[in-house]
Amino acid sequence: MDRTLWARFGEATLKAPHAVQWLSDNGPQYTATGTVLYAHELGLVPITTPAYSPESNGLAEAFVGTFKRDYVNGAELRDAETVLAQLGGWIDDYNTQAPHSALGMRSPVEYRSEQLTLSSSR
Repeated sequence: MDRTLWARFGEATLKAPHAVQWLSDNGPQYTATGTVLYAHELGLVPITTPAYSPESNGLAEAFVGTFKRDYVNGAELRDAETVLAQLGGWIDDYNTQAPHSALGMRSPVEYRSEQLTLSSSR
């Protein structure tokens, strides 16, 4: 969560400048008290999809499918240490460089840059 916050708001950021929704399914790693409390400390608002409702979990499932397709498939997966060594780079690339259909096939960096340019020209 820290890295994602830093990627979006800068590495000196200790807390999001405004509430940011954090969508996940109801997995125990996401609903654990420690995780939820830490998310709140970072300025994130944890939101989970309804339990046993796969159609409402589409966004999370789409992310998992995209992540597997673009990063995991074809990667070196011989052991957990190898996977964990690559994971940060995958997440960083997804959050900064990879084109997203919801952003008009622009990367998050390109999209944010355009939004800043638009807001400063107003």
